[in-house]
Amino acid sequence: MLFLFKSLSHLPLGLLHGLGWVLGWLAFLLSPVYRRRFIDNAAQAGLGFGQVRAAVGHAGRMVAELPRLWFGAAPQVQWGDATPIESAYAAGRGVLFLTPHLGCFEVTAQAQAARYAAAHGPLTVLYRPARKPWLARVIDSARARPGLRTVPTTMGGVRQMVRALQQGQAVGMLPDQVPPAGMGEWLSFFGRPAYTMTLAARLAVQTGATVVLVWGERLPWGRGFRMHVRGLAEPLPPDPVLATVRINQEMERIILECPQQYLWGYARYKAARGGA
Repeated sequence: MLFLFKSLSHLPLGLLHGLGWVLGWLAFLLSPVYRRRFIDNAAQAGLGFGQVRAAVGHAGRMVAELPRLWFGAAPQVQWGDATPIESAYAAGRGVLFLTPHLGCFEVTAQAQAARYAAAHGPLTVLYRPARKPWLARVIDSARARPGLRTVPTTMGGVRQMVRALQQGQAVGMLPDQVPPAGMGEWLSFFGRPAYTMTLAARLAVQTGATVVLVWGERLPWGRGFRMHVRGLAEPLPPDPVLATVRINQEMERIILECPQQYLWGYARYKAARGGA
């Protein structure tokens, strides 16, 4: 499998995105469960299928671009206004990057590490280890790159993130990811209760880190990606649960900026699996 991924990494990004578009629509058409969840999640956000139709193909592109992002030449990345990031580093309290399942969230970590790690230290990214051994080996090999440090969803990983923020470095995570049982709260997400990780809010409240919202827009025809950077609309309240509510609202705000690239098929409203 590692050989296959490395072989695919040499293909042009545009070709991979074309193959991914086909893959996305095949999954949508052949899986009634996935199709129903996709449509229901979008409807929960007040969107009709016509408004999110393009997200079907983008879900497949997300998968097809991974060999290139993990093992191939770095794609072109355009940056918008990065002032919130630079101001956050200048504050010296650490930077907490939050990214929803929107666009290419894999490239956001790579782009941030490539641009800021040399001057400010590595970016520490939270991830859930793959259950399949072959996939875990591929991911571990792919994400071992300069300026980027990955930590698992364990107490040891949490301690590493706290240390990174206390040293003025950056941490990144996807706060709209369903956490393990015992590590979240049932809170509103687009008006429906969703089991939501409180870790992002607790890190921000505990360390005083500056929260920055980022996401990577997938550009058409394989032209690369564009980084979007946002500050919080309002400061987070000191209570971790109320702060998590605010983070959910911020995620909703970003997702509605480009619903055509959100991962609507993600089982966002499922119950947590297994304690940690």
